Amino acid sequence: MSVHSVKIVNILEGLLAGNDQAAERNKQRFSEAGVLTINIMSSPGAGKTSLILRTLAAIRDRARVGVIEGDIAGSIDTEKVIAAGARDAVQINTGGNCHLEANMVDRALDNLDLSDFDIMFVENVGNLVCPTHWALGEHLRLCVLSTAEGHDKPVKYPQMFVTSDAIVLNKIDLIELVDFERDFFYDSVRALNPDAPIFEISCRTGEGIPAWADWLLEQRKGVVSSR
Repeated sequence: MSVHSVKIVNILEGLLAGNDQAAERNKQRFSEAGVLTINIMSSPGAGKTSLILRTLAAIRDRARVGVIEGDIAGSIDTEKVIAAGARDAVQINTGGNCHLEANMVDRALDNLDLSDFDIMFVENVGNLVCPTHWALGEHLRLCVLSTAEGHDKPVKYPQMFVTSDAIVLNKIDLIELVDFERDFFYDSVRALNPDAPIFEISCRTGEGIPAWADWLLEQRKGVVSSR
């Protein structure tokens, strides 16, 4: 009886390598245009779209903002951000895919004139697992979570917090109502990522939005100065 060795083909590794190459091309396009690009990731309902809407209102006179919206289906959020004052927006429907990929963003860019923007938000599909591994060409990776989700998210989804450049803790107005343990949350984040700034905000009341908006505009200066 002949014995055959088992051959393992690592498909994910190949896919990620191809994605990283596309992401690098996207980032070069954004950087050459001087457009700060933020990949926004969160669980469903944490407040990604609400954060974009609040940010649009806060910086409408200081920066031109574009949005690439990622959803499994529909275009509700794209309609919202355009109505709120986004310079332009493009919808990506993944058709079931649980995350955006760099080639999807590349195709979206064919419908946008980057010279029209200072900042580009890429709203990823609601998910704290898959988007972690797929670069899109962003300058910043932003994790958004809400107090209503609980203080243990960094422990349950550590890779998301390790790879984030900044963290927004939304629905801070509910913190006393949902037994959110702030010290546990901060200790857990800092054990994974000592340097990422954490912004406590409420998209409902507007608390914390000015500090977040000012920080964002400061980050854009770095992209412009590196052109």
